[in-house]
Amino acid sequence: MATTERPAPSRLRAWMLEGLSDMGKGHQGQPSTGKPGDSGGPGDPDNPASPDGPTASAKPAHHGQPWYRVMCLTGVDYFSTLGYQPGIAALAAGLLSPIATIVLVIVTLAGALPVYRRVAEESPRGEGSIAMLERLLSFWQGKLFVLTLLGFAATDFLITITLSAADASTHLVENPHLTGVLHDHQMLITLFLVALLGAVFLKGFLEAIGVAVVLVGVYLALNVVVVAVGLWHVVTAGHVITDWSSALTTEHGNVFAMVGVALIVFPKLALGLSGFETGVAVMPNVKGDPGDTEEHPAGRIRDTKKLLTTAALIMSGFLIATSFITTLLIPEDEFKTGGQANGRALAYLAHDYLGGVFGTVYDVSTIAILWFAGASAMAGLLNLMPRYLPRYGMAPHWARAVRPMVIVFTLVAFLVTWIFDADVDAQGGAYATGVLVLISSAAIAVTIAAHKAGQRNWTIGFAVISAVFLYTTVVNVIERPDGVKIGACFIAGIILLSLLSRLARAFELRVTSVTLDPMAERFVRDMASRKIRLIANEPDRRDIAEYREKVEQIREDNDIPGQEDYVFVEVTVTDPSEFEASLTVRGEVLHNRYRVLTLEHSSIPNALAALLLHIRDSTDRTPHIYFEWTEGGPFTNFLRFFLFGQGEVAPVTREVLREAEPDRARRPRVHTG
Repeated sequence: MATTERPAPSRLRAWMLEGLSDMGKGHQGQPSTGKPGDSGGPGDPDNPASPDGPTASAKPAHHGQPWYRVMCLTGVDYFSTLGYQPGIAALAAGLLSPIATIVLVIVTLAGALPVYRRVAEESPRGEGSIAMLERLLSFWQGKLFVLTLLGFAATDFLITITLSAADASTHLVENPHLTGVLHDHQMLITLFLVALLGAVFLKGFLEAIGVAVVLVGVYLALNVVVVAVGLWHVVTAGHVITDWSSALTTEHGNVFAMVGVALIVFPKLALGLSGFETGVAVMPNVKGDPGDTEEHPAGRIRDTKKLLTTAALIMSGFLIATSFITTLLIPEDEFKTGGQANGRALAYLAHDYLGGVFGTVYDVSTIAILWFAGASAMAGLLNLMPRYLPRYGMAPHWARAVRPMVIVFTLVAFLVTWIFDADVDAQGGAYATGVLVLISSAAIAVTIAAHKAGQRNWTIGFAVISAVFLYTTVVNVIERPDGVKIGACFIAGIILLSLLSRLARAFELRVTSVTLDPMAERFVRDMASRKIRLIANEPDRRDIAEYREKVEQIREDNDIPGQEDYVFVEVTVTDPSEFEASLTVRGEVLHNRYRVLTLEHSSIPNALAALLLHIRDSTDRTPHIYFEWTEGGPFTNFLRFFLFGQGEVAPVTREVLREAEPDRARRPRVHTG
């Protein structure tokens, strides 16, 4: 049979779709930096774990990096919040900033850290709390719940990109040497940084962990110097502490009132909790022990716990120290919009106490790590969305490629930057909302996991932590609704586009593989010697009368001689919300007379189409399948097919076959009567 060659794709299209891979079917233990060109990253043609790569024997498996180096990869997101967190804390809590920060640190070490240490145990391949909750729910409610969490995750990661770029531009324009030159161009600088980030990901991003180690090491060292100098000035200028304590007493009265107010305002400081979800996402990069397997990566889990604990302790120390020195040493007016410490409190101290040269070096380091924090967030998006949406059938094919997704995320980041006018303070609420929703969902997930494991004490503890984070989330949403509004927009957009994509791909062949048991294979071999006739049957009583009546009806409707033989095919719908699944076919003989092939799948038409194509390919004969028309209107039946995998089976089966096999001569035949 003559074949026609498909036209070669354009160079632009080929470049855009280079490394196309379905993360939903990919190896879950892949490194999660997710950047094109990374060694071992998704879509890397040299990655043996990539669906597009060579066989596993072509290259050794990814062995990971020591945990402390991987900590720097998540640290560019976590530690970089020091660039703006002290200023936001001072604006939110005023003189109570150090006390509110201590409350935040307690919540971090006693709440978020235990939660994510448990998440690391439950999802050691970097799936995170979303995957934990996905396993607890099925059907459409599970998919919609995951899509909702993806909306908040997109809020978290995208606001990380835009807020980090905005704060990086703030450090640039507020530098004393550049104030008069760039002060009116913060929006353009922020957009340029976002565009530069997108351009880097379009080109490819190599050695992400090595770059992160350098940036984090330099940035933390500079912050140690700033904190040490700040504490020295606080200690040597004794009136600073007395002035602060006197002002606190005057404003809030006794210690109990101060603590009470701090408990109320600490949700505004929730930005300091960022980084835990990223810390779990980078788990596949952690080296672990030589004996680790993907099923039991004990060393990776242990070292990830070290990563999370060390990062939380380092950040907690910096949060307390920086909130203390910035509150005591910087005039309150400087934190407000237009003030020199707005969005850059530590940089203000660096310039004020260590001079212009050191301050400029600090600005450069801060700009670099903030920009790289955006890279970490972009990598998180590129890992998270392809992990779920293609598997749900809720993304177009190009969403499996890195570069088109980079363009989409970059354009959305442009829009968010424009909406918030590149303002760090304005984006803080949206960022905190995304962070808190993800942490709350993680707390709920580990509470359920502990309950299922029969761990009563852990269940109670995690339930209390969940309540704390839910309270924090609700307070943050009430006081700063921008976050939930932005999150709602992302959720609505993701759900709408996902459903439209699922509609557009409704008639795709969604069976990943077909496996026949020995009895089913025997039936197929027997049919191969004559005309292959199958009868689609919806199992009811499964008694002898049901099958006899079905055969008589099919023969009468299609005018087939009585001596012709048939094999029945019965499909049981499992979870109709699943888009792709494998197909197992079992054969059985009922009533010592009727041969029946039984199948289980999320969609009856897809299962039947896949079986027909498999029989055609294995026997080199064209099978025929016979249906009875289903009662009901076409629109109602389509909705039944779309939502529940059933409906008007005959025409949908034919349409699936038409899309899967464009050659009409080789297409299995569908008959209705």
